[in-house]
Formats: sequence, structure tokens, C-alpha cells
Amino acid sequence: MTNWTGIPRPWLTIVLVLSTTSSLLAVTVTVSPERAAIPLGTQTQQFISSVPNVIWKVDGVVGGNAKVGTISATGLYTPPVTAGVHTITATTVAAPVSSGSATIGVTDLAGVFTYHNDTARDGVNLHEFALSPRTVNTTMFGKLFSCAVDGAVYAQPLWVHGLTIAGKVHNVIFVATQHDSLYAFDADANPCVMYWHVNLLDTLHGGTSGDRPVTWDDVGGCFGDIYPEAGVTGTPVIDPATSTIYLVSASERNPSNTGNCASTVGSFAHRLHALDLATGTEKFSGPVTIKASVLGSGDASVNGIVSFNSQLHNQRSGLALAGGNVYVAFASHEDAMPYHGWLIAYKASDVQVQTAVFNTTPNGLNGADGGIWAGGGAPAVDSVGDIYVSTGNGVFDEAPPPRDNDYGDSILRLHPFSGHTLNGVNLSVAGWFTPDDQLSLAESDTDLGSGAVVLLPNQTSGAGPKHLLTLVGKEGVVYLIDRDNMGQFNSASNNQIVQSFSGPAGLWGTPAFWKNNLYVGGAGDSLRQYTFDPSMELYNTPAASQSSQLFNFPGATPSISSPGLWARGIVWAIDASQYGYASGNAPNGINCATVPVPAACTGPAVLHAYAAENLAVEYWNSSMAANHRDRAGNGVKFVPPTVANGRVYVGTRTEVDVYGLLPN
Repeated sequence: MTNWTGIPRPWLTIVLVLSTTSSLLAVTVTVSPERAAIPLGTQTQQFISSVPNVIWKVDGVVGGNAKVGTISATGLYTPPVTAGVHTITATTVAAPVSSGSATIGVTDLAGVFTYHNDTARDGVNLHEFALSPRTVNTTMFGKLFSCAVDGAVYAQPLWVHGLTIAGKVHNVIFVATQHDSLYAFDADANPCVMYWHVNLLDTLHGGTSGDRPVTWDDVGGCFGDIYPEAGVTGTPVIDPATSTIYLVSASERNPSNTGNCASTVGSFAHRLHALDLATGTEKFSGPVTIKASVLGSGDASVNGIVSFNSQLHNQRSGLALAGGNVYVAFASHEDAMPYHGWLIAYKASDVQVQTAVFNTTPNGLNGADGGIWAGGGAPAVDSVGDIYVSTGNGVFDEAPPPRDNDYGDSILRLHPFSGHTLNGVNLSVAGWFTPDDQLSLAESDTDLGSGAVVLLPNQTSGAGPKHLLTLVGKEGVVYLIDRDNMGQFNSASNNQIVQSFSGPAGLWGTPAFWKNNLYVGGAGDSLRQYTFDPSMELYNTPAASQSSQLFNFPGATPSISSPGLWARGIVWAIDASQYGYASGNAPNGINCATVPVPAACTGPAVLHAYAAENLAVEYWNSSMAANHRDRAGNGVKFVPPTVANGRVYVGTRTEVDVYGLLPN
């Protein structure tokens, strides 16, 4: 055996030097996911470091604390009790110190329970902390996944936080389709996870043998406006206190088409359902088949009674929940006469109990009309429980001589009470406004009621009325009205109201209102921003900004996300101009006015994100990324985007597309 004692060992020295040099090399640390969003109270977020043996911090605090949230030694983050944006850092234990970080937005949003976020219908989510001008770009934001459905999604998807299903807590998105289905999907799981799906026409949900969604050419004027079937069109409403979702299905049975759509023989029905959020089962005595009648002398009356006809009426507007009642509004299928505008209420805790009926045109001749269309918008409700609706072209004769209680092309404030009126029962007209050019609007089919009412926040300047509303219809006029003195009708001018001016092209939908700004997406027009001066209580004109993108018919109903009124906001809008039949937007002169719909007349919905302070600044849209990474399904009319917990949900013809922060 050789004795190495006393013999120089240069090779050993070299090894030691190399080892020391290696330990001084910088270590790259990454944290995954780099971006995340969770709600308070019910969820945690697991973060993973690319290297072992790290110290985890939240906003610079080792292990975090109750104020910023805590993080375990293994990277499991538990949010605090307040909303906000936090930085997660992983720092190496060994020298030299290296760090990697991630951000997480924590929301306190309880849910999107109703059309356009609240009963003011302003379209605002002030609890969005993950989506910001910094994160909404093609690098950090895009399409996460899709959930397939069995029909077109005309109703706005609704979002619920922290719902217990089968013993586990989830965020859930509820999606209704024109095939008379309702789905409950996990709002976050990728790939898509469905918790339940119900057929609203089966026997468990009040259907009878042979019931099916309404075929497009069995109703209306054979235009195919809602094509190829009509089932659930209006956006449902959720009562979080009772974990109930209310929605209306449309169905037909044994149809026999006579060649004139509206004269098809068969059995047609609308049913109001009350479903348990966790299971989809009926509750509160649901469903109820919608029926109604009022006294009336118009040509739609029989023996002095005007009755609701399910075949002739279309439940397009979103539902409203107020004062323990569910309100359901109706217009028609494609102006097939005779029809009326109806607002019908049912007791939320027992939907078999009808609590109110209002007919907008009970005494009008030649069909009367006056439908509550609103481009899919829902009745607005103020703090005292009064309901605001707009009506479309139809008979107007409320102004003398003589007064006959027909309110075509009007905005109505309806007050719940106990008693009868010439328009129905338990709802009285507490205020109304009709434009001076109402007759022209009616004759040219330029409905005031193509747009829905938005209630402005209470004013405090004392310069004018405390309670205001805004509406924009097909004519493109922006109306600002005192809700307590709505102005009624002045044939000479509209000077009796607070303000009116020519704004965007016609609107089929609902404006958004945020931070004293009105956002309007007129058809064939840019998305426009009008500033509201609270000291004068008037809109400034012209528009403060507008998008470079034109939104062809039917225009857009925007939604707003922001972490609060003090912060910057994002305006989200869907270009649905390739929705299909009668879009008029296909290239190369393709005739879209045919059925079946030519393939060239349909195309993807395009989601856009703009700076709320300046619509000329576009952060992102779903056609920007290469290789169609973010492409949505084909567009449908009416539906606005739903923004919740760092994600944006878009309804299309075949799926719900979910956009959000790309994890890495």
C-alpha cells in the first residue's frame, strides 16, 4: 500500500477551489404560479419554488401575518381577512442569497348575482384586485379554458363565491342556454369541471312529454333573430341568502307550422324556476307556468281582458329580485303582433304566488306593442324598491287627450303597492318620461326601449336632483332624468328633463357607469366615454374618449373592473358583431339574412380590455395573441362579460370561455 504522507496533492487543492467557486455562483429562483387570484375565506394557494430550502415571505414579512396573509414553510398561502394585492417571495437559505417572487390578488367579491352586477345595472365590480393595467396584456393574460354547453348563451354567466357542493367549497359559474339547460361549472378548474347540469324541460323541472325549446320559425316573423331555438334568453338572478337561482325557460309542444310563424299551432309555455344552487333541484314550489291578465280595451282584448300569450312573447330581459319578489319582463318575438310589454312578479319564497302584474299597453289598438326589450338588460331597482323599465315602440296615449294608460317608448318608475290600476295589480306608475318625438320613434321602429336604465349614485352637490337615471335607445340620444320628477311628456321639447343630447349610435344594451363616467357601446360606433360633472350634475360633451375599434351591430354592453373608486379601472367589452343571422357584418357582401345561417356570417366573439380613463388605450383583446391562442367561441347578442376573481367569463354559441392570468 502506498503511503501518501508528506507528498504534495495538487489535484486536491484544485478540487477545493472549484467547489468554492461553484458555491459563489448566483442561483436563479422562480416561483410558480407567477400570478394568481383567490377570494377571501375559502381558498388557499400553493406556491412552488424552483429550488429547495427557501424562506417564504409575504410583502417582505417572513411567514406573513394576519394583515397580509400567511405562508407556510412549504409555500401554502392563506389569505388575510381583507382584500388586496400581495407579493410572495422565496429566498434561498444558502449564500449567496437569491430570490424569486409572485403576485396574488385577493378579492372580497361575494358574487355576481344579477345582470350587470347590481340592481343599479351599472356593470361595475369594485372588488377586482388581480386584473390591472400591469397584468392585462398578451404576456400575462389570456384564455385559460372553456366549458362546452348545449346551446347558445344569451344570458350573462353568474358567479358565486364559496358555494358548498357535495361537502366541498368551490367558486361556481352558472350558465343558462337557449337549449333550456342550466349548468354549474367550477369557476377556476382547468380543464373545465361540471358539478351539475339540468334540463329545465324534464319532468323533474315541470316539463311534460314532448316539451322542447322553441324552434325559431314557430314564433315571430320568421326572421330568425334568435336562431335556431329559444330557451333561456333572459339572465337569471341569484338570491345568496337562500342559495337559489331563478330563471325562465321557454318551450313548445306538438307544434304544427302553418307557414306563417306566429300562427303556428301548438302549446307554448314560459316557466319560472327556482333552483337550489348546490344541486339544481326545484325549490320554493317551482316551477310555475307564467300566466297573467289585465283589464283592457285594445284589439288584443277578449271581453275586456288582455291575457298573456306565451307564443307571442319573448323573455329577453334579465330577471330582477327585490322586496321578496322575482320580477320577469317580456317583449315579443320579432314584433309579431299582437303583443304587449309585461312585468310580472312572483313571491321568491313560493313562486306559485303571483304578486304583481303590469301591462304597458292594455288599451292600445293595432297590437299595442310597448315591449320591455332592453337589449337583454334587467329592470333597475332603487333603494326604496321602485322598479325602472324602458319600453319599445308602441301605442302611447297617456298624455291627454285622452289619457288611456298606454306607455310605448317610455321610461317607467313602478311602485309596489296593494291595489289595482288600469295597467294591472300591485304596481302603480310613480313616474314616467316619454320623448317629444315618441310618434316618430314608434313609426320608424326606433325603440327607446332597446336600451336599459342605469341608476346613478345619489348626488350630494345640491346643484340639482339627488336621484338620477340615464338611458340610451336606438336613436342614440343620451337622456339624464330626475327619478323623482321624471318629466312625463312635452310635445314641444324635452326641456322638462335634466339633460338630453345626441350621443353614440343606437344602443341595444346597457351603459356602464363608474367614477362619474358613462360608457356606451353603440352599434356601428366606437365605445364612448362621457364624463359626468357632479358639481353641475350634467354630462360633459363631446365624448371624453372613444375606442379606435368600431363595434358593429348590436354594439356592446361594457363591464368595469377596479379595486375601488380610488384606483384605475378596466373597461371590458365584447364585439359580438359576427353573431350570425341578420348580423349584416359579414365581409364580401355575403347575404346573412338567410336561414340556415351561412358560415361566413358567423365568427368569434372578441373580448376587449380598455383603460377606463382613456378608451383610446387598449390593453388587450382576444385576437392579439399569435396562433388564435385566445380565440373565443362564435358570438351571440346581448351578453356582457362577467368579471370576477381575476377571470373574465364570455358566453358564446357553444361554450363559455374563461380568461384570466396566465400562471407563468
